[in-house]
Amino acid sequence: MTVIQRSPRGPLNPSWDVAQLYPAQGAWDESEYLALTENVNRLVELYDGFIEVLPMPKTSHQLIVQYLSTLLAAFVAAGDLGRVLFAPLRVRLGPGRFREPDVVFMSAAHADRIGEDYWEGADLVIEVLSTQAKDRKRDLVTKRREYAQAGIAEYWIVDPKEKQITVLNRSGESYVVHVQGRVDARVSSALLKGFEVGTDDVFAAARTR
Repeated sequence: MTVIQRSPRGPLNPSWDVAQLYPAQGAWDESEYLALTENVNRLVELYDGFIEVLPMPKTSHQLIVQYLSTLLAAFVAAGDLGRVLFAPLRVRLGPGRFREPDVVFMSAAHADRIGEDYWEGADLVIEVLSTQAKDRKRDLVTKRREYAQAGIAEYWIVDPKEKQITVLNRSGESYVVHVQGRVDARVSSALLKGFEVGTDDVFAAARTR
């Protein structure tokens, strides 16, 4: 973690002395991660001792998250199916592994997994991709593997750049594509029967004017 030292004179320099108060990469444990995220107004994830500070989301990203979380929450509430929340929210995938999906659903049957500080896994997660290659790879490859290994039944990948939504369902220790839609398509959930969205409507929600 880098803390910027601000001075009215001269360039801005990192305050490395402050950074040394934190564990080195690869040495973070759960208690240190939880303490950090209680006091830092950023999305931070932990995986096997390494922390990742995620980029601040753009307005268009948040508009899509808002649209999908609102639709999903209304559907879930109508059937009393469970609970829907959105980031920032820590989801524990296993010992020393925390992610913060954009949208998270936990079924009523698994309500005991909803904790005050974090959720123990989830039943469905949604990630809205950014345009940066590193961040896209994290959601398309790394998290796809991690969420499947953690037992999350369904993973939605929403890609504004390609105007595509992919719904993945867990099969064994990995995911298979349930449905994939682009322009003028409707995509549906296999886990939540009857829940579906229009791709055009989702990406239209990102327009800021």
